[in-house]
Amino acid sequence: MSDPRAPAAALERLIEGNRRFHTRAPTVQSAGRRLFDAALVNGQQPFAIIVGCSDSRTPVEIIFDEGFGDLFVVRVAGPVVAPSIVGSVEFAASAFDTRLVVVLGHTGCGAIRASMNVVRTGDRPESRNIRDITDRITPHIRSVVRNPGTMTEAEIERAAMRSKIESCCYELRNGSKLLEELVLAGQVAVVGADYELETGKVDFFDGLPLDRQAKQPR
Repeated sequence: MSDPRAPAAALERLIEGNRRFHTRAPTVQSAGRRLFDAALVNGQQPFAIIVGCSDSRTPVEIIFDEGFGDLFVVRVAGPVVAPSIVGSVEFAASAFDTRLVVVLGHTGCGAIRASMNVVRTGDRPESRNIRDITDRITPHIRSVVRNPGTMTEAEIERAAMRSKIESCCYELRNGSKLLEELVLAGQVAVVGADYELETGKVDFFDGLPLDRQAKQPR
């Protein structure tokens, strides 16, 4: 019997939950998980860690049709990987034995658009704190923005977002000794994903576990 908390199994659960969400077919079981559960006062065992954007249109538990205690969610504009974000992921992975980390970007991201503007104009935000966000994004999207080829503006924006998600995944896999050791041991997978505001669908595209890759259409 497969381990339901293994990275591939956790990923399948997210994929199925998102399918229910975007087809508007939540289950009785998932609806029940949204109810407040006083037993969670005694502890938590989230099956996945989601590093997502703060955008109000990306409510992570709803997108994946999950509820209280199911997901350990870290949200920041971008998203970007700063020390506090890495520390939050490390905490969940070590304290709760959560074995799947998903970095979730989305279409129409304001932080990506602001960073694209910085690349194009050189004008950085006046706020030091906002600059800290765009400064973490621009190095990873510069090539896409400056060399768009025949892409439309929407395609450039999406390619920039996905490039940033890939870089976030790389930073989590390689910028933390704790996470790097777990990834190398096959105990944790760090996966990149792209949420479409237009459809409600999530596309998992970076760092898929090997047993999940085998299921991908050829």
